Amino acid sequence: MISNNYSTKFTEFSKNNLFQSLDEHLQIFIRKTGESYRLTFQELHQLTEIAVDFNMWNESSIEELWNQIEPSIGSNNGNKKKPILNKIKQNWLSLKKNPSSYENNVTKIKSVVRKIKNHTKDHDIFGLCPVASEKTVCCNLKTIDAIQGCGLGCSYCSIQTFYEDGAIGIEANLWEKLDNIKLDPNKHYHIGSGQSSDSLAMGNRNDVLEAQLNFARKNPNIILEFKTKTKNIDYFLSTDLPQNIMVCWSLNPQTIINNEEHFTASLDQRLNAARQLANKGVIVGFHFHPILYYENYEKDYIDIVNTILTKFSPEEIGMISLGTLTFIKPAIKSLRSLGIPSKVLQIPMEDAAGKFSYPLNIKKKIFSTIWNAFNPWKEKVFFYFCMEDKKLWTSVMGKCYHSNDEFEDALFSSITTKMTANI
Repeated sequence: MISNNYSTKFTEFSKNNLFQSLDEHLQIFIRKTGESYRLTFQELHQLTEIAVDFNMWNESSIEELWNQIEPSIGSNNGNKKKPILNKIKQNWLSLKKNPSSYENNVTKIKSVVRKIKNHTKDHDIFGLCPVASEKTVCCNLKTIDAIQGCGLGCSYCSIQTFYEDGAIGIEANLWEKLDNIKLDPNKHYHIGSGQSSDSLAMGNRNDVLEAQLNFARKNPNIILEFKTKTKNIDYFLSTDLPQNIMVCWSLNPQTIINNEEHFTASLDQRLNAARQLANKGVIVGFHFHPILYYENYEKDYIDIVNTILTKFSPEEIGMISLGTLTFIKPAIKSLRSLGIPSKVLQIPMEDAAGKFSYPLNIKKKIFSTIWNAFNPWKEKVFFYFCMEDKKLWTSVMGKCYHSNDEFEDALFSSITTKMTANI
């Protein structure tokens, strides 16, 4: 029978979202185990965290593992607790250390219908890239938040931590807000639309695309980049486009799209959409972001590179960026609370400029795979690493920009040269 003191402690612990995300059977197991072994609050939290991860990674449950380990520990409950917990943690760390394994049978994820609302309030839509950091090499990207929130279902997405109500907000008076942005005509700017949402997922609803195209026309000293994982290019195909826009696709192997980028366009659909816009004279780009470290990743990413090399000419490509999984603590907490099947937290996380990401040696390995596959284009296309340490640039590319301003200038010059050549 559970003591009153422990019952009170556990009742308080059980209110947290992480514990509530587990099914009832596992909640009962953790409660009974906690009582039997007098688990501390910290131990309960660790056991729950690992239980959630095992569920997300499609591994054996925490109960099955506990029951396998417990008989091998030959002592009373008071002395068994630490050895069992240590072995469970070792198993958890071992799974994180090795490349993830994706199965062919993809778990179906139920689409979440998000409320769409019009933003009419007076708030700033123009600013710095939300992941900018002085500790990493940065391109000084500015952003336009025409839409806040995303209806796509990428498991690693941090946008879900920015907007608490889960709704997608579309600016109702974007024309006016863009007109109020004051840019220095003697400076150049790389501006991205799609850091707070997918640039094309909502199409031209509330004239958000046309308003941004007009903004690009009025400001020839900018590059306006639309970033997407969709195939929604119909509006761009049906209207005149200013020469200073660029449309970029985030790319991953179909295995990752199937398992981690739910409700997005397939790899072929993304590349075909890029091909159609390139045929219209639009400069396009690709973001290998986030690159994931999993079994057979080398072959899958090299296959994408070879497809791009075959399907496009370097003159059509404005830039290609490389980045990988990087998490802030609220995003990790949110992912675990959602509890959907995903391998993105099954990585050996280390501190990365205040965030969490792969260790540098793994980053060097996966970045080198893609960088070297692009060997025919290394001098013909602008390549960069998104929000990565100078050490990674130097170890993979053999060079790094001395300052963020130098990086920004090089990017702008390379891309605008190709835009001008397309006139």
